[in-house]
Amino acid sequence: MNQLATHPKGTVPSALGSTLATHRVLRNTYALLSMTLLFSAAVASVAVALRLPAPGLILTLAGYFGLLYLVHKVQASGWAIGAVFALTGFMGYTLGPVLSAHLALPGGGQTIALALGATGTTFLALSLWVLATRRDFSFMGGFLFAGMVIAILGALAAMFFQIPALGLAVSAMVALLSAGLILFETSRIVSGGETNYVLATVGLFVALFNLFTSLLSLFGFGSND
Repeated sequence: MNQLATHPKGTVPSALGSTLATHRVLRNTYALLSMTLLFSAAVASVAVALRLPAPGLILTLAGYFGLLYLVHKVQASGWAIGAVFALTGFMGYTLGPVLSAHLALPGGGQTIALALGATGTTFLALSLWVLATRRDFSFMGGFLFAGMVIAILGALAAMFFQIPALGLAVSAMVALLSAGLILFETSRIVSGGETNYVLATVGLFVALFNLFTSLLSLFGFGSND
């Protein structure tokens, strides 16, 4: 005697559609992330080659948050991709002077390569873990936001009061928070919590950017000892 399926009508097609949608968001996110990383690296390389000056704290914050606001404002329109490249290109420009400063130091090239390798390895390891286990890290959202606010305040204090030890502690904190953001953003895509690949790309890009710059500060500090 044939056994009839006990699933409610529409459940299987709905689940299949949800899975396909998740895979599509994941695929588009990684494709756009790859392109923005290459574009940002190219802009940073040009900034290093031309020895462009650092934009300064006020312009950096205004440019970053202004372009981030623009991305969220146009996330569902045809301008979204352009806004993402504008944001990631600007972040690449701000990275250029930082790389130039490290390259001027003994062993600076090795420090940059080490930070880049550690960033890539961390991203791959954490992403594969979430994709394999499908664990939900959405509970970390509030903690990560609070941590980033504290880190920003700590970085400003270290800058204005010239406290190297505090700056080093902030870099270590940002590195850990960035790793947490990679887990958080990836799990949201896998669980279907993030359905806009533009926003998913920006979230992962910012996490990777912050992870790289914080590791660069940590490794650079260690190499100068």
